[in-house]
Amino acid sequence: MAELPSAIFNDTSADWTPAGGNSIDMDVNVAYVTSGFHQVWMMAATVFVFPIIPGLGLFYAGLCRRKSATTLLWQAMGVLGITSFQWFFWGYSLAYAANASPFIGTLTNFGMKNVVAVAIGYLPEPLFALYQCMFAMCTVMIMIGGAFERCRLLPSMVFAFCWATLVYSPIVCWTWNSNGWLYNLPALDFAGGGPVHISSGTGALAYALVIGKRLENNDPKRRYAKYVPHNPTMIFLGTWMIWFGWFGFNGGSGLNASVRTSYVLQNTNLAAATGVIGWSFLDYIFYRGRFSLVGACQGCIAGLVAITPAAGFVPVYFAALIGFIGAAGVRLFENVNEWIRVDEGMEVFKLHAIGGIIGALLTGLFAADWVTALDGVSEARGWVDHNYIQFGYQLAEVCAIVGYTFVVSVIMLLIIDHIPGLKFRVPEHQEIEGLDKHLLFEEGMGDYELAELLRAAGYLNSGGILVNDGITGIELAAPSTSSARESKEKIAVASD
Repeated sequence: MAELPSAIFNDTSADWTPAGGNSIDMDVNVAYVTSGFHQVWMMAATVFVFPIIPGLGLFYAGLCRRKSATTLLWQAMGVLGITSFQWFFWGYSLAYAANASPFIGTLTNFGMKNVVAVAIGYLPEPLFALYQCMFAMCTVMIMIGGAFERCRLLPSMVFAFCWATLVYSPIVCWTWNSNGWLYNLPALDFAGGGPVHISSGTGALAYALVIGKRLENNDPKRRYAKYVPHNPTMIFLGTWMIWFGWFGFNGGSGLNASVRTSYVLQNTNLAAATGVIGWSFLDYIFYRGRFSLVGACQGCIAGLVAITPAAGFVPVYFAALIGFIGAAGVRLFENVNEWIRVDEGMEVFKLHAIGGIIGALLTGLFAADWVTALDGVSEARGWVDHNYIQFGYQLAEVCAIVGYTFVVSVIMLLIIDHIPGLKFRVPEHQEIEGLDKHLLFEEGMGDYELAELLRAAGYLNSGGILVNDGITGIELAAPSTSSARESKEKIAVASD
């Protein structure tokens, strides 16, 4: 491996400083000449991660009913803006400040102060900060799915900023800052099983619990309503973007371009593939010889989630097993919302929290020292190397992150919900008619104009039998008195 730039910065005889030197008096690039290829790879990895955020937006929009799908796409854009600003403002400093405590950072780097030419491993700190910003955006976007179809956008964005500050940044400090208590335990988390997936899934569960169930799920005597995802094509495209982005997500987490990085990419792809196989295998059994495209996409994501903490620690054959077990294990929690009586219809808790927990625990079992050493400097061992205490460390990480995230998220949600103008829940009529109509300006998805036409024609009313296909979200009252000719006349009048 090339010489670390920090070794050059520490050579005070040449007027270098730990902060990287004065760019007016010297060329700060000199320190990175021999390690430039690491920078090139990390720049590419940063760009690779970015499509995950719009991919999640497409995935969520495809899963929900059409009447609220565009609102979820707006949330993806909102998260990009809010979380990027939060990371610049103080998120990065609270997570990665060099003088952080074991639990949270300081404001040393507030507003990216002094984040210029300092070396983080082989990278200049601005590149490292931008790469980690992608993780923050992904995590908040995953978490925000817990309140779909019934939450106002402004309070949701306020919560996103607060959650990134009080939940995500501290947990990142615990896990990846060299002063963090989980880092020094050590709990093994290569790319974010705890800070990204377990925290976002648990946060989504808290979100859904506090704002309450959707109207159709308020009757405790009825089973939760099951809706057909309105657009499997969007789900497929979103999953493709997420799978693509995960090569940068996991592949860049070593912060270098080494043999270990190549191994991580192989583990990531294989775990996603066996995740598809594991979920589809159970679908084939439960659906009596039929498959599900949405299930295959969920299996892919479950496999990626499970391998995230383990990608740089486990041999490739264990990566295949982790992907399969992760997806199959999550699939067996299909009815977890009904078990715990929480209407978390986007199933973020199931896919990300449960999948992340499975991956974190399996990392403690299968981490191998020879895999970790492929970058030439790292060392980590699990049960396969007779380091039996590692499983206990992994369990401690899971319990700490789940407990902290849930408690702090619930407290924040209750406080924000009582601030005038920031009540989370939309009025009942807006929830019934769809968020797109009421929260966005003249924007909707699909056959929204048809719905308004049918409403004007008298088909959408409180009388008659209501039929909801779960796709458009439109409740059609079956007319009992109008003939076909009368119906056409009503529609013609409405059109005029």
